[in-house]
Amino acid sequence: MGTFRAFRHMVKDSLDYITHGSKTYHIWMIFLTVIMLIGMYCYSIQLDEGLSVTGMTDRVSWGLYISNFTFLVGVAAAAVMLVMPTYVLKDIDFKQAVLIGEGLAVAALVMCLAFVVADMGGPSVLWHMIPGIGVFNFPNSMLAWDVIVLNGYLFINITIPLYILFRHYQGKEAKSKVYIPGSIISVLWAVAIHLVTAFLYQGLQARPFWNNALLGPRFLASAFAAGPALIILVLAAIRKFSEFKIEDKTISKIAMIVTVAAQINLIMLISELFKEFYAPTHHSESAYYLFFGLEGKSALLPWIWTSIPLNILATVLLTFHKLRNNFKVLYFCCFILFVAIWIEKGFGLIVPGFIPGPYGKIAEYTPTWIEIWVTLGIWAMGAFVFTMLAKTSIGIELGKLRYKKKKVLESETA
Repeated sequence: MGTFRAFRHMVKDSLDYITHGSKTYHIWMIFLTVIMLIGMYCYSIQLDEGLSVTGMTDRVSWGLYISNFTFLVGVAAAAVMLVMPTYVLKDIDFKQAVLIGEGLAVAALVMCLAFVVADMGGPSVLWHMIPGIGVFNFPNSMLAWDVIVLNGYLFINITIPLYILFRHYQGKEAKSKVYIPGSIISVLWAVAIHLVTAFLYQGLQARPFWNNALLGPRFLASAFAAGPALIILVLAAIRKFSEFKIEDKTISKIAMIVTVAAQINLIMLISELFKEFYAPTHHSESAYYLFFGLEGKSALLPWIWTSIPLNILATVLLTFHKLRNNFKVLYFCCFILFVAIWIEKGFGLIVPGFIPGPYGKIAEYTPTWIEIWVTLGIWAMGAFVFTMLAKTSIGIELGKLRYKKKKVLESETA
């Protein structure tokens, strides 16, 4: 009963804590709420009229929603780059950032699931994915594997930080024998969610653009570049707008992870380009469409030729130790790298896989404003969830949220 009472009060205190804050905090939360409401309105139109209000067709059946889903799987997996050195390797420099990273993983996974629901047309069709009720088709279906690994990773990233924060809320240290096994599992699970997602695309034989042995490893490389880059930007914002202290060496170590991952990602990109263009076949048409256009169709050229230079610029700047240790340069590099990989792993990966179609038909895809606002609404929801999680975590870690056992007992017996 004592544990349940303490947990109940933690929930109550946390809800009270996240409703109070500075003027800047309230403006930020109001802004996110407005974007979410607009997104909900646009989603209601989609529910009423169907997926015909989107730019997707029977030719290009995956668009902005699945593009963001694919990218966010990588952002979620990036939390492992903080979990492993903190919980497994005992690197204290990562300790203050790890809960923030896991909170970001939870928010990213919530957005992943929301994008899947949006792409399916609505929540009413989700019963098809419920084992025993729908047609789950496990273990033959890669989609079934994806559902398992994503929900499993979400469960792990909720339970481990929750246990640690609950112990700290009670003024106790978390027991390593409880959370270390889960942390080790989360490291392996993080790799699994990205590899399974890559296998989902690789297994579609009719889409030669995705039939690439490097797809899985490159998913991981891009994830471990874009995810920690976003974590650095978030930590910079937390340092500026809260009392939570993030040491320079913590950010510098994460920056090194970003740099190495970005370099590997760039090497793999060069390898893929060589494979597509040195000895091209008719299976290279999707890559030609993406980079140079095909039969006068060139909707994706501005996207990919924005992504590639930004990717190269960020990687080159980060490679130089002196520039990387200049935090203004570092934040700029992290931002453009995040944008570059979002384009490359979004539009640059998903849409070209459908163009041209199996019979050579070229049908271009452009997202509608309905899709764009639903997407912005989901991103705003993720930012809203993360802000609440981060504020609660920071409050507990700073000692502002603590379980006052004696006062609670007195008030309940009065």
